[in-house]
Amino acid sequence: MRSPHKLHYAWIVVAVTFVTLLAAAGIRSTPGILIVPLEFEFGWSRATISAAVSLNLLLFGLISPFAAALLDSIGVRRTMALALTLVATGACLTTRMTQPWHMMLLWGVVVGCGSGMASSSLSATVVTRWFHSGRGTVMGLLTASTATGQMVFLPLLAMINERRGWRTSVLFMVAAIAVITPLVLVFMRNFPHDVGLRSVGDDGSGGVDAQTDPGADRNPFRTAVRGLKQGLRSRDFWLLGGSFFVCGASTNGLIGTHLIPACVDHGIPEVRAAGMLAMMGILDLAGTTLSGWLSDRHNNRYLLAWYYGLRGLSLLGLPWALEGHSWGLNVFAVFYGLDWIATVPPTVRLTADVFGRRQVGVMFGWIFACHQIGASLAAFGAGAVRTWLGDYLGAFLASGLLCMFAVGLVLQIGRQEGHHSVIVVAGRD
Repeated sequence: MRSPHKLHYAWIVVAVTFVTLLAAAGIRSTPGILIVPLEFEFGWSRATISAAVSLNLLLFGLISPFAAALLDSIGVRRTMALALTLVATGACLTTRMTQPWHMMLLWGVVVGCGSGMASSSLSATVVTRWFHSGRGTVMGLLTASTATGQMVFLPLLAMINERRGWRTSVLFMVAAIAVITPLVLVFMRNFPHDVGLRSVGDDGSGGVDAQTDPGADRNPFRTAVRGLKQGLRSRDFWLLGGSFFVCGASTNGLIGTHLIPACVDHGIPEVRAAGMLAMMGILDLAGTTLSGWLSDRHNNRYLLAWYYGLRGLSLLGLPWALEGHSWGLNVFAVFYGLDWIATVPPTVRLTADVFGRRQVGVMFGWIFACHQIGASLAAFGAGAVRTWLGDYLGAFLASGLLCMFAVGLVLQIGRQEGHHSVIVVAGRD
């Protein structure tokens, strides 16, 4: 019997997952500081570079539901190790690229697939397996790893890029992944019962943990496709996926990829712009963790409506903040930073409410795929707008209006009555 004063192994699993997601976030944030150097070195257009980033974001999302099924099939530890290996290999080889198709293959395909295996579906799986109570708070903490990775790595990468070149900054991230991979292999475990424990907050009254179902299908492709078929028949799935599409378009795809180049266009030094993104990461670390806490206590539809509304207002004001005084950008950074990815914990919670704990990994994987499709389209679209029109004004305004549209979507989640809702309630854990 575990001593009540002994640290539950779930927190070791959370710590290893956090640093893994942190390193993956550091790699994903790298394109923001690569666009301008690649333009100067190779003469590639911003649209060309954005196409590779767009493919990366697209595969990052599309791999997610299959990765969630893979977590059940071969285990969390092996999936995480495979993901880190792919990301490190692809990133390392990009330092040797000379043609646009090299970047499409390495950064777009290899790094995109590896990143997709260490995404929000990993967080959702770990949280639902290891925590019976307080899942929203822990999900908020793991989701905040994206912001923390940005906060830790972006200013440093921008400084290395300025002094040593973009290749050195990429290799620095590869070295960080090389340090983290052994931690995954040594400390990661698949289920609480692997170390003789129950999930945090589980007193045993509910029977065996839902995630240990021995009859689960071990074919990850079949599991993922079955989840998609189920989702396509659900109105709530379309609402969750549609709102998360907007989330991706207004975060990773637009701000995560193009804010630094947009700042450079307005005469703001790259290192300063990266520092502003890092400040947003600090704010998002607080905002997303708080969002997880709130998602355990309040109506998640209303939380999402507030998040999307505030984000939309901040994006609509961004073009004027870039043209005006520095205080305008600081106001944008505060507003936007606090809810950058605060949408994730309530979305995961609503997914679990609709589809049940057993399926939350795969179903959220598909919803996250919608997020990355939005991110992919925004990354390429904003680069194309900048190439064709000379600035990002249209991209920022369109993204802000999309966020306002998302407010209406999230308020409709869970409001339907009928056959599907009866099935969901009966199947909840």
